[in-house]
Amino acid sequence: MDAHRLAEERSLAYHRAVAARLRSDPAALEAARRRVSAWREAGVVPFYAAEWDRVLAGTVDSVCATLVSETEEARALRQSTPFAGFVSPRERWRIWRETRGRTGAP
Repeated sequence: MDAHRLAEERSLAYHRAVAARLRSDPAALEAARRRVSAWREAGVVPFYAAEWDRVLAGTVDSVCATLVSETEEARALRQSTPFAGFVSPRERWRIWRETRGRTGAP
C-alpha cells in the first residue's frame, strides 16, 4: 500500500473514532465549531473553513456521516480537520497500529 493510501486509511479510522465520541457526547461538536470559526476569522484555509462550517451546521448524525464517508469530498475535508485532538494520544496510536496491521504497511 502506498503512503498516501495508508494516510487516508488512518484518517478515516481516526474520524470513525471522532464520530463515536460525538455520538456519545454531542456537546463536543461545539469545540469543532469554535475552531472553524477561528479559522474563518483568521483567514486560515478559507475554502475548507467554509466547507466545514457548512457541515458542522448540520445535526450530529449528518456530521458523523460526513466524517466516515468515503467520498472524495469527505476525504478532502478530513485533510483539514477541525477535530484534531479529539482522540487521546493513546487511542490515536492504537488506530495507527491497527491501520498499519490491516494494510500490511511497514
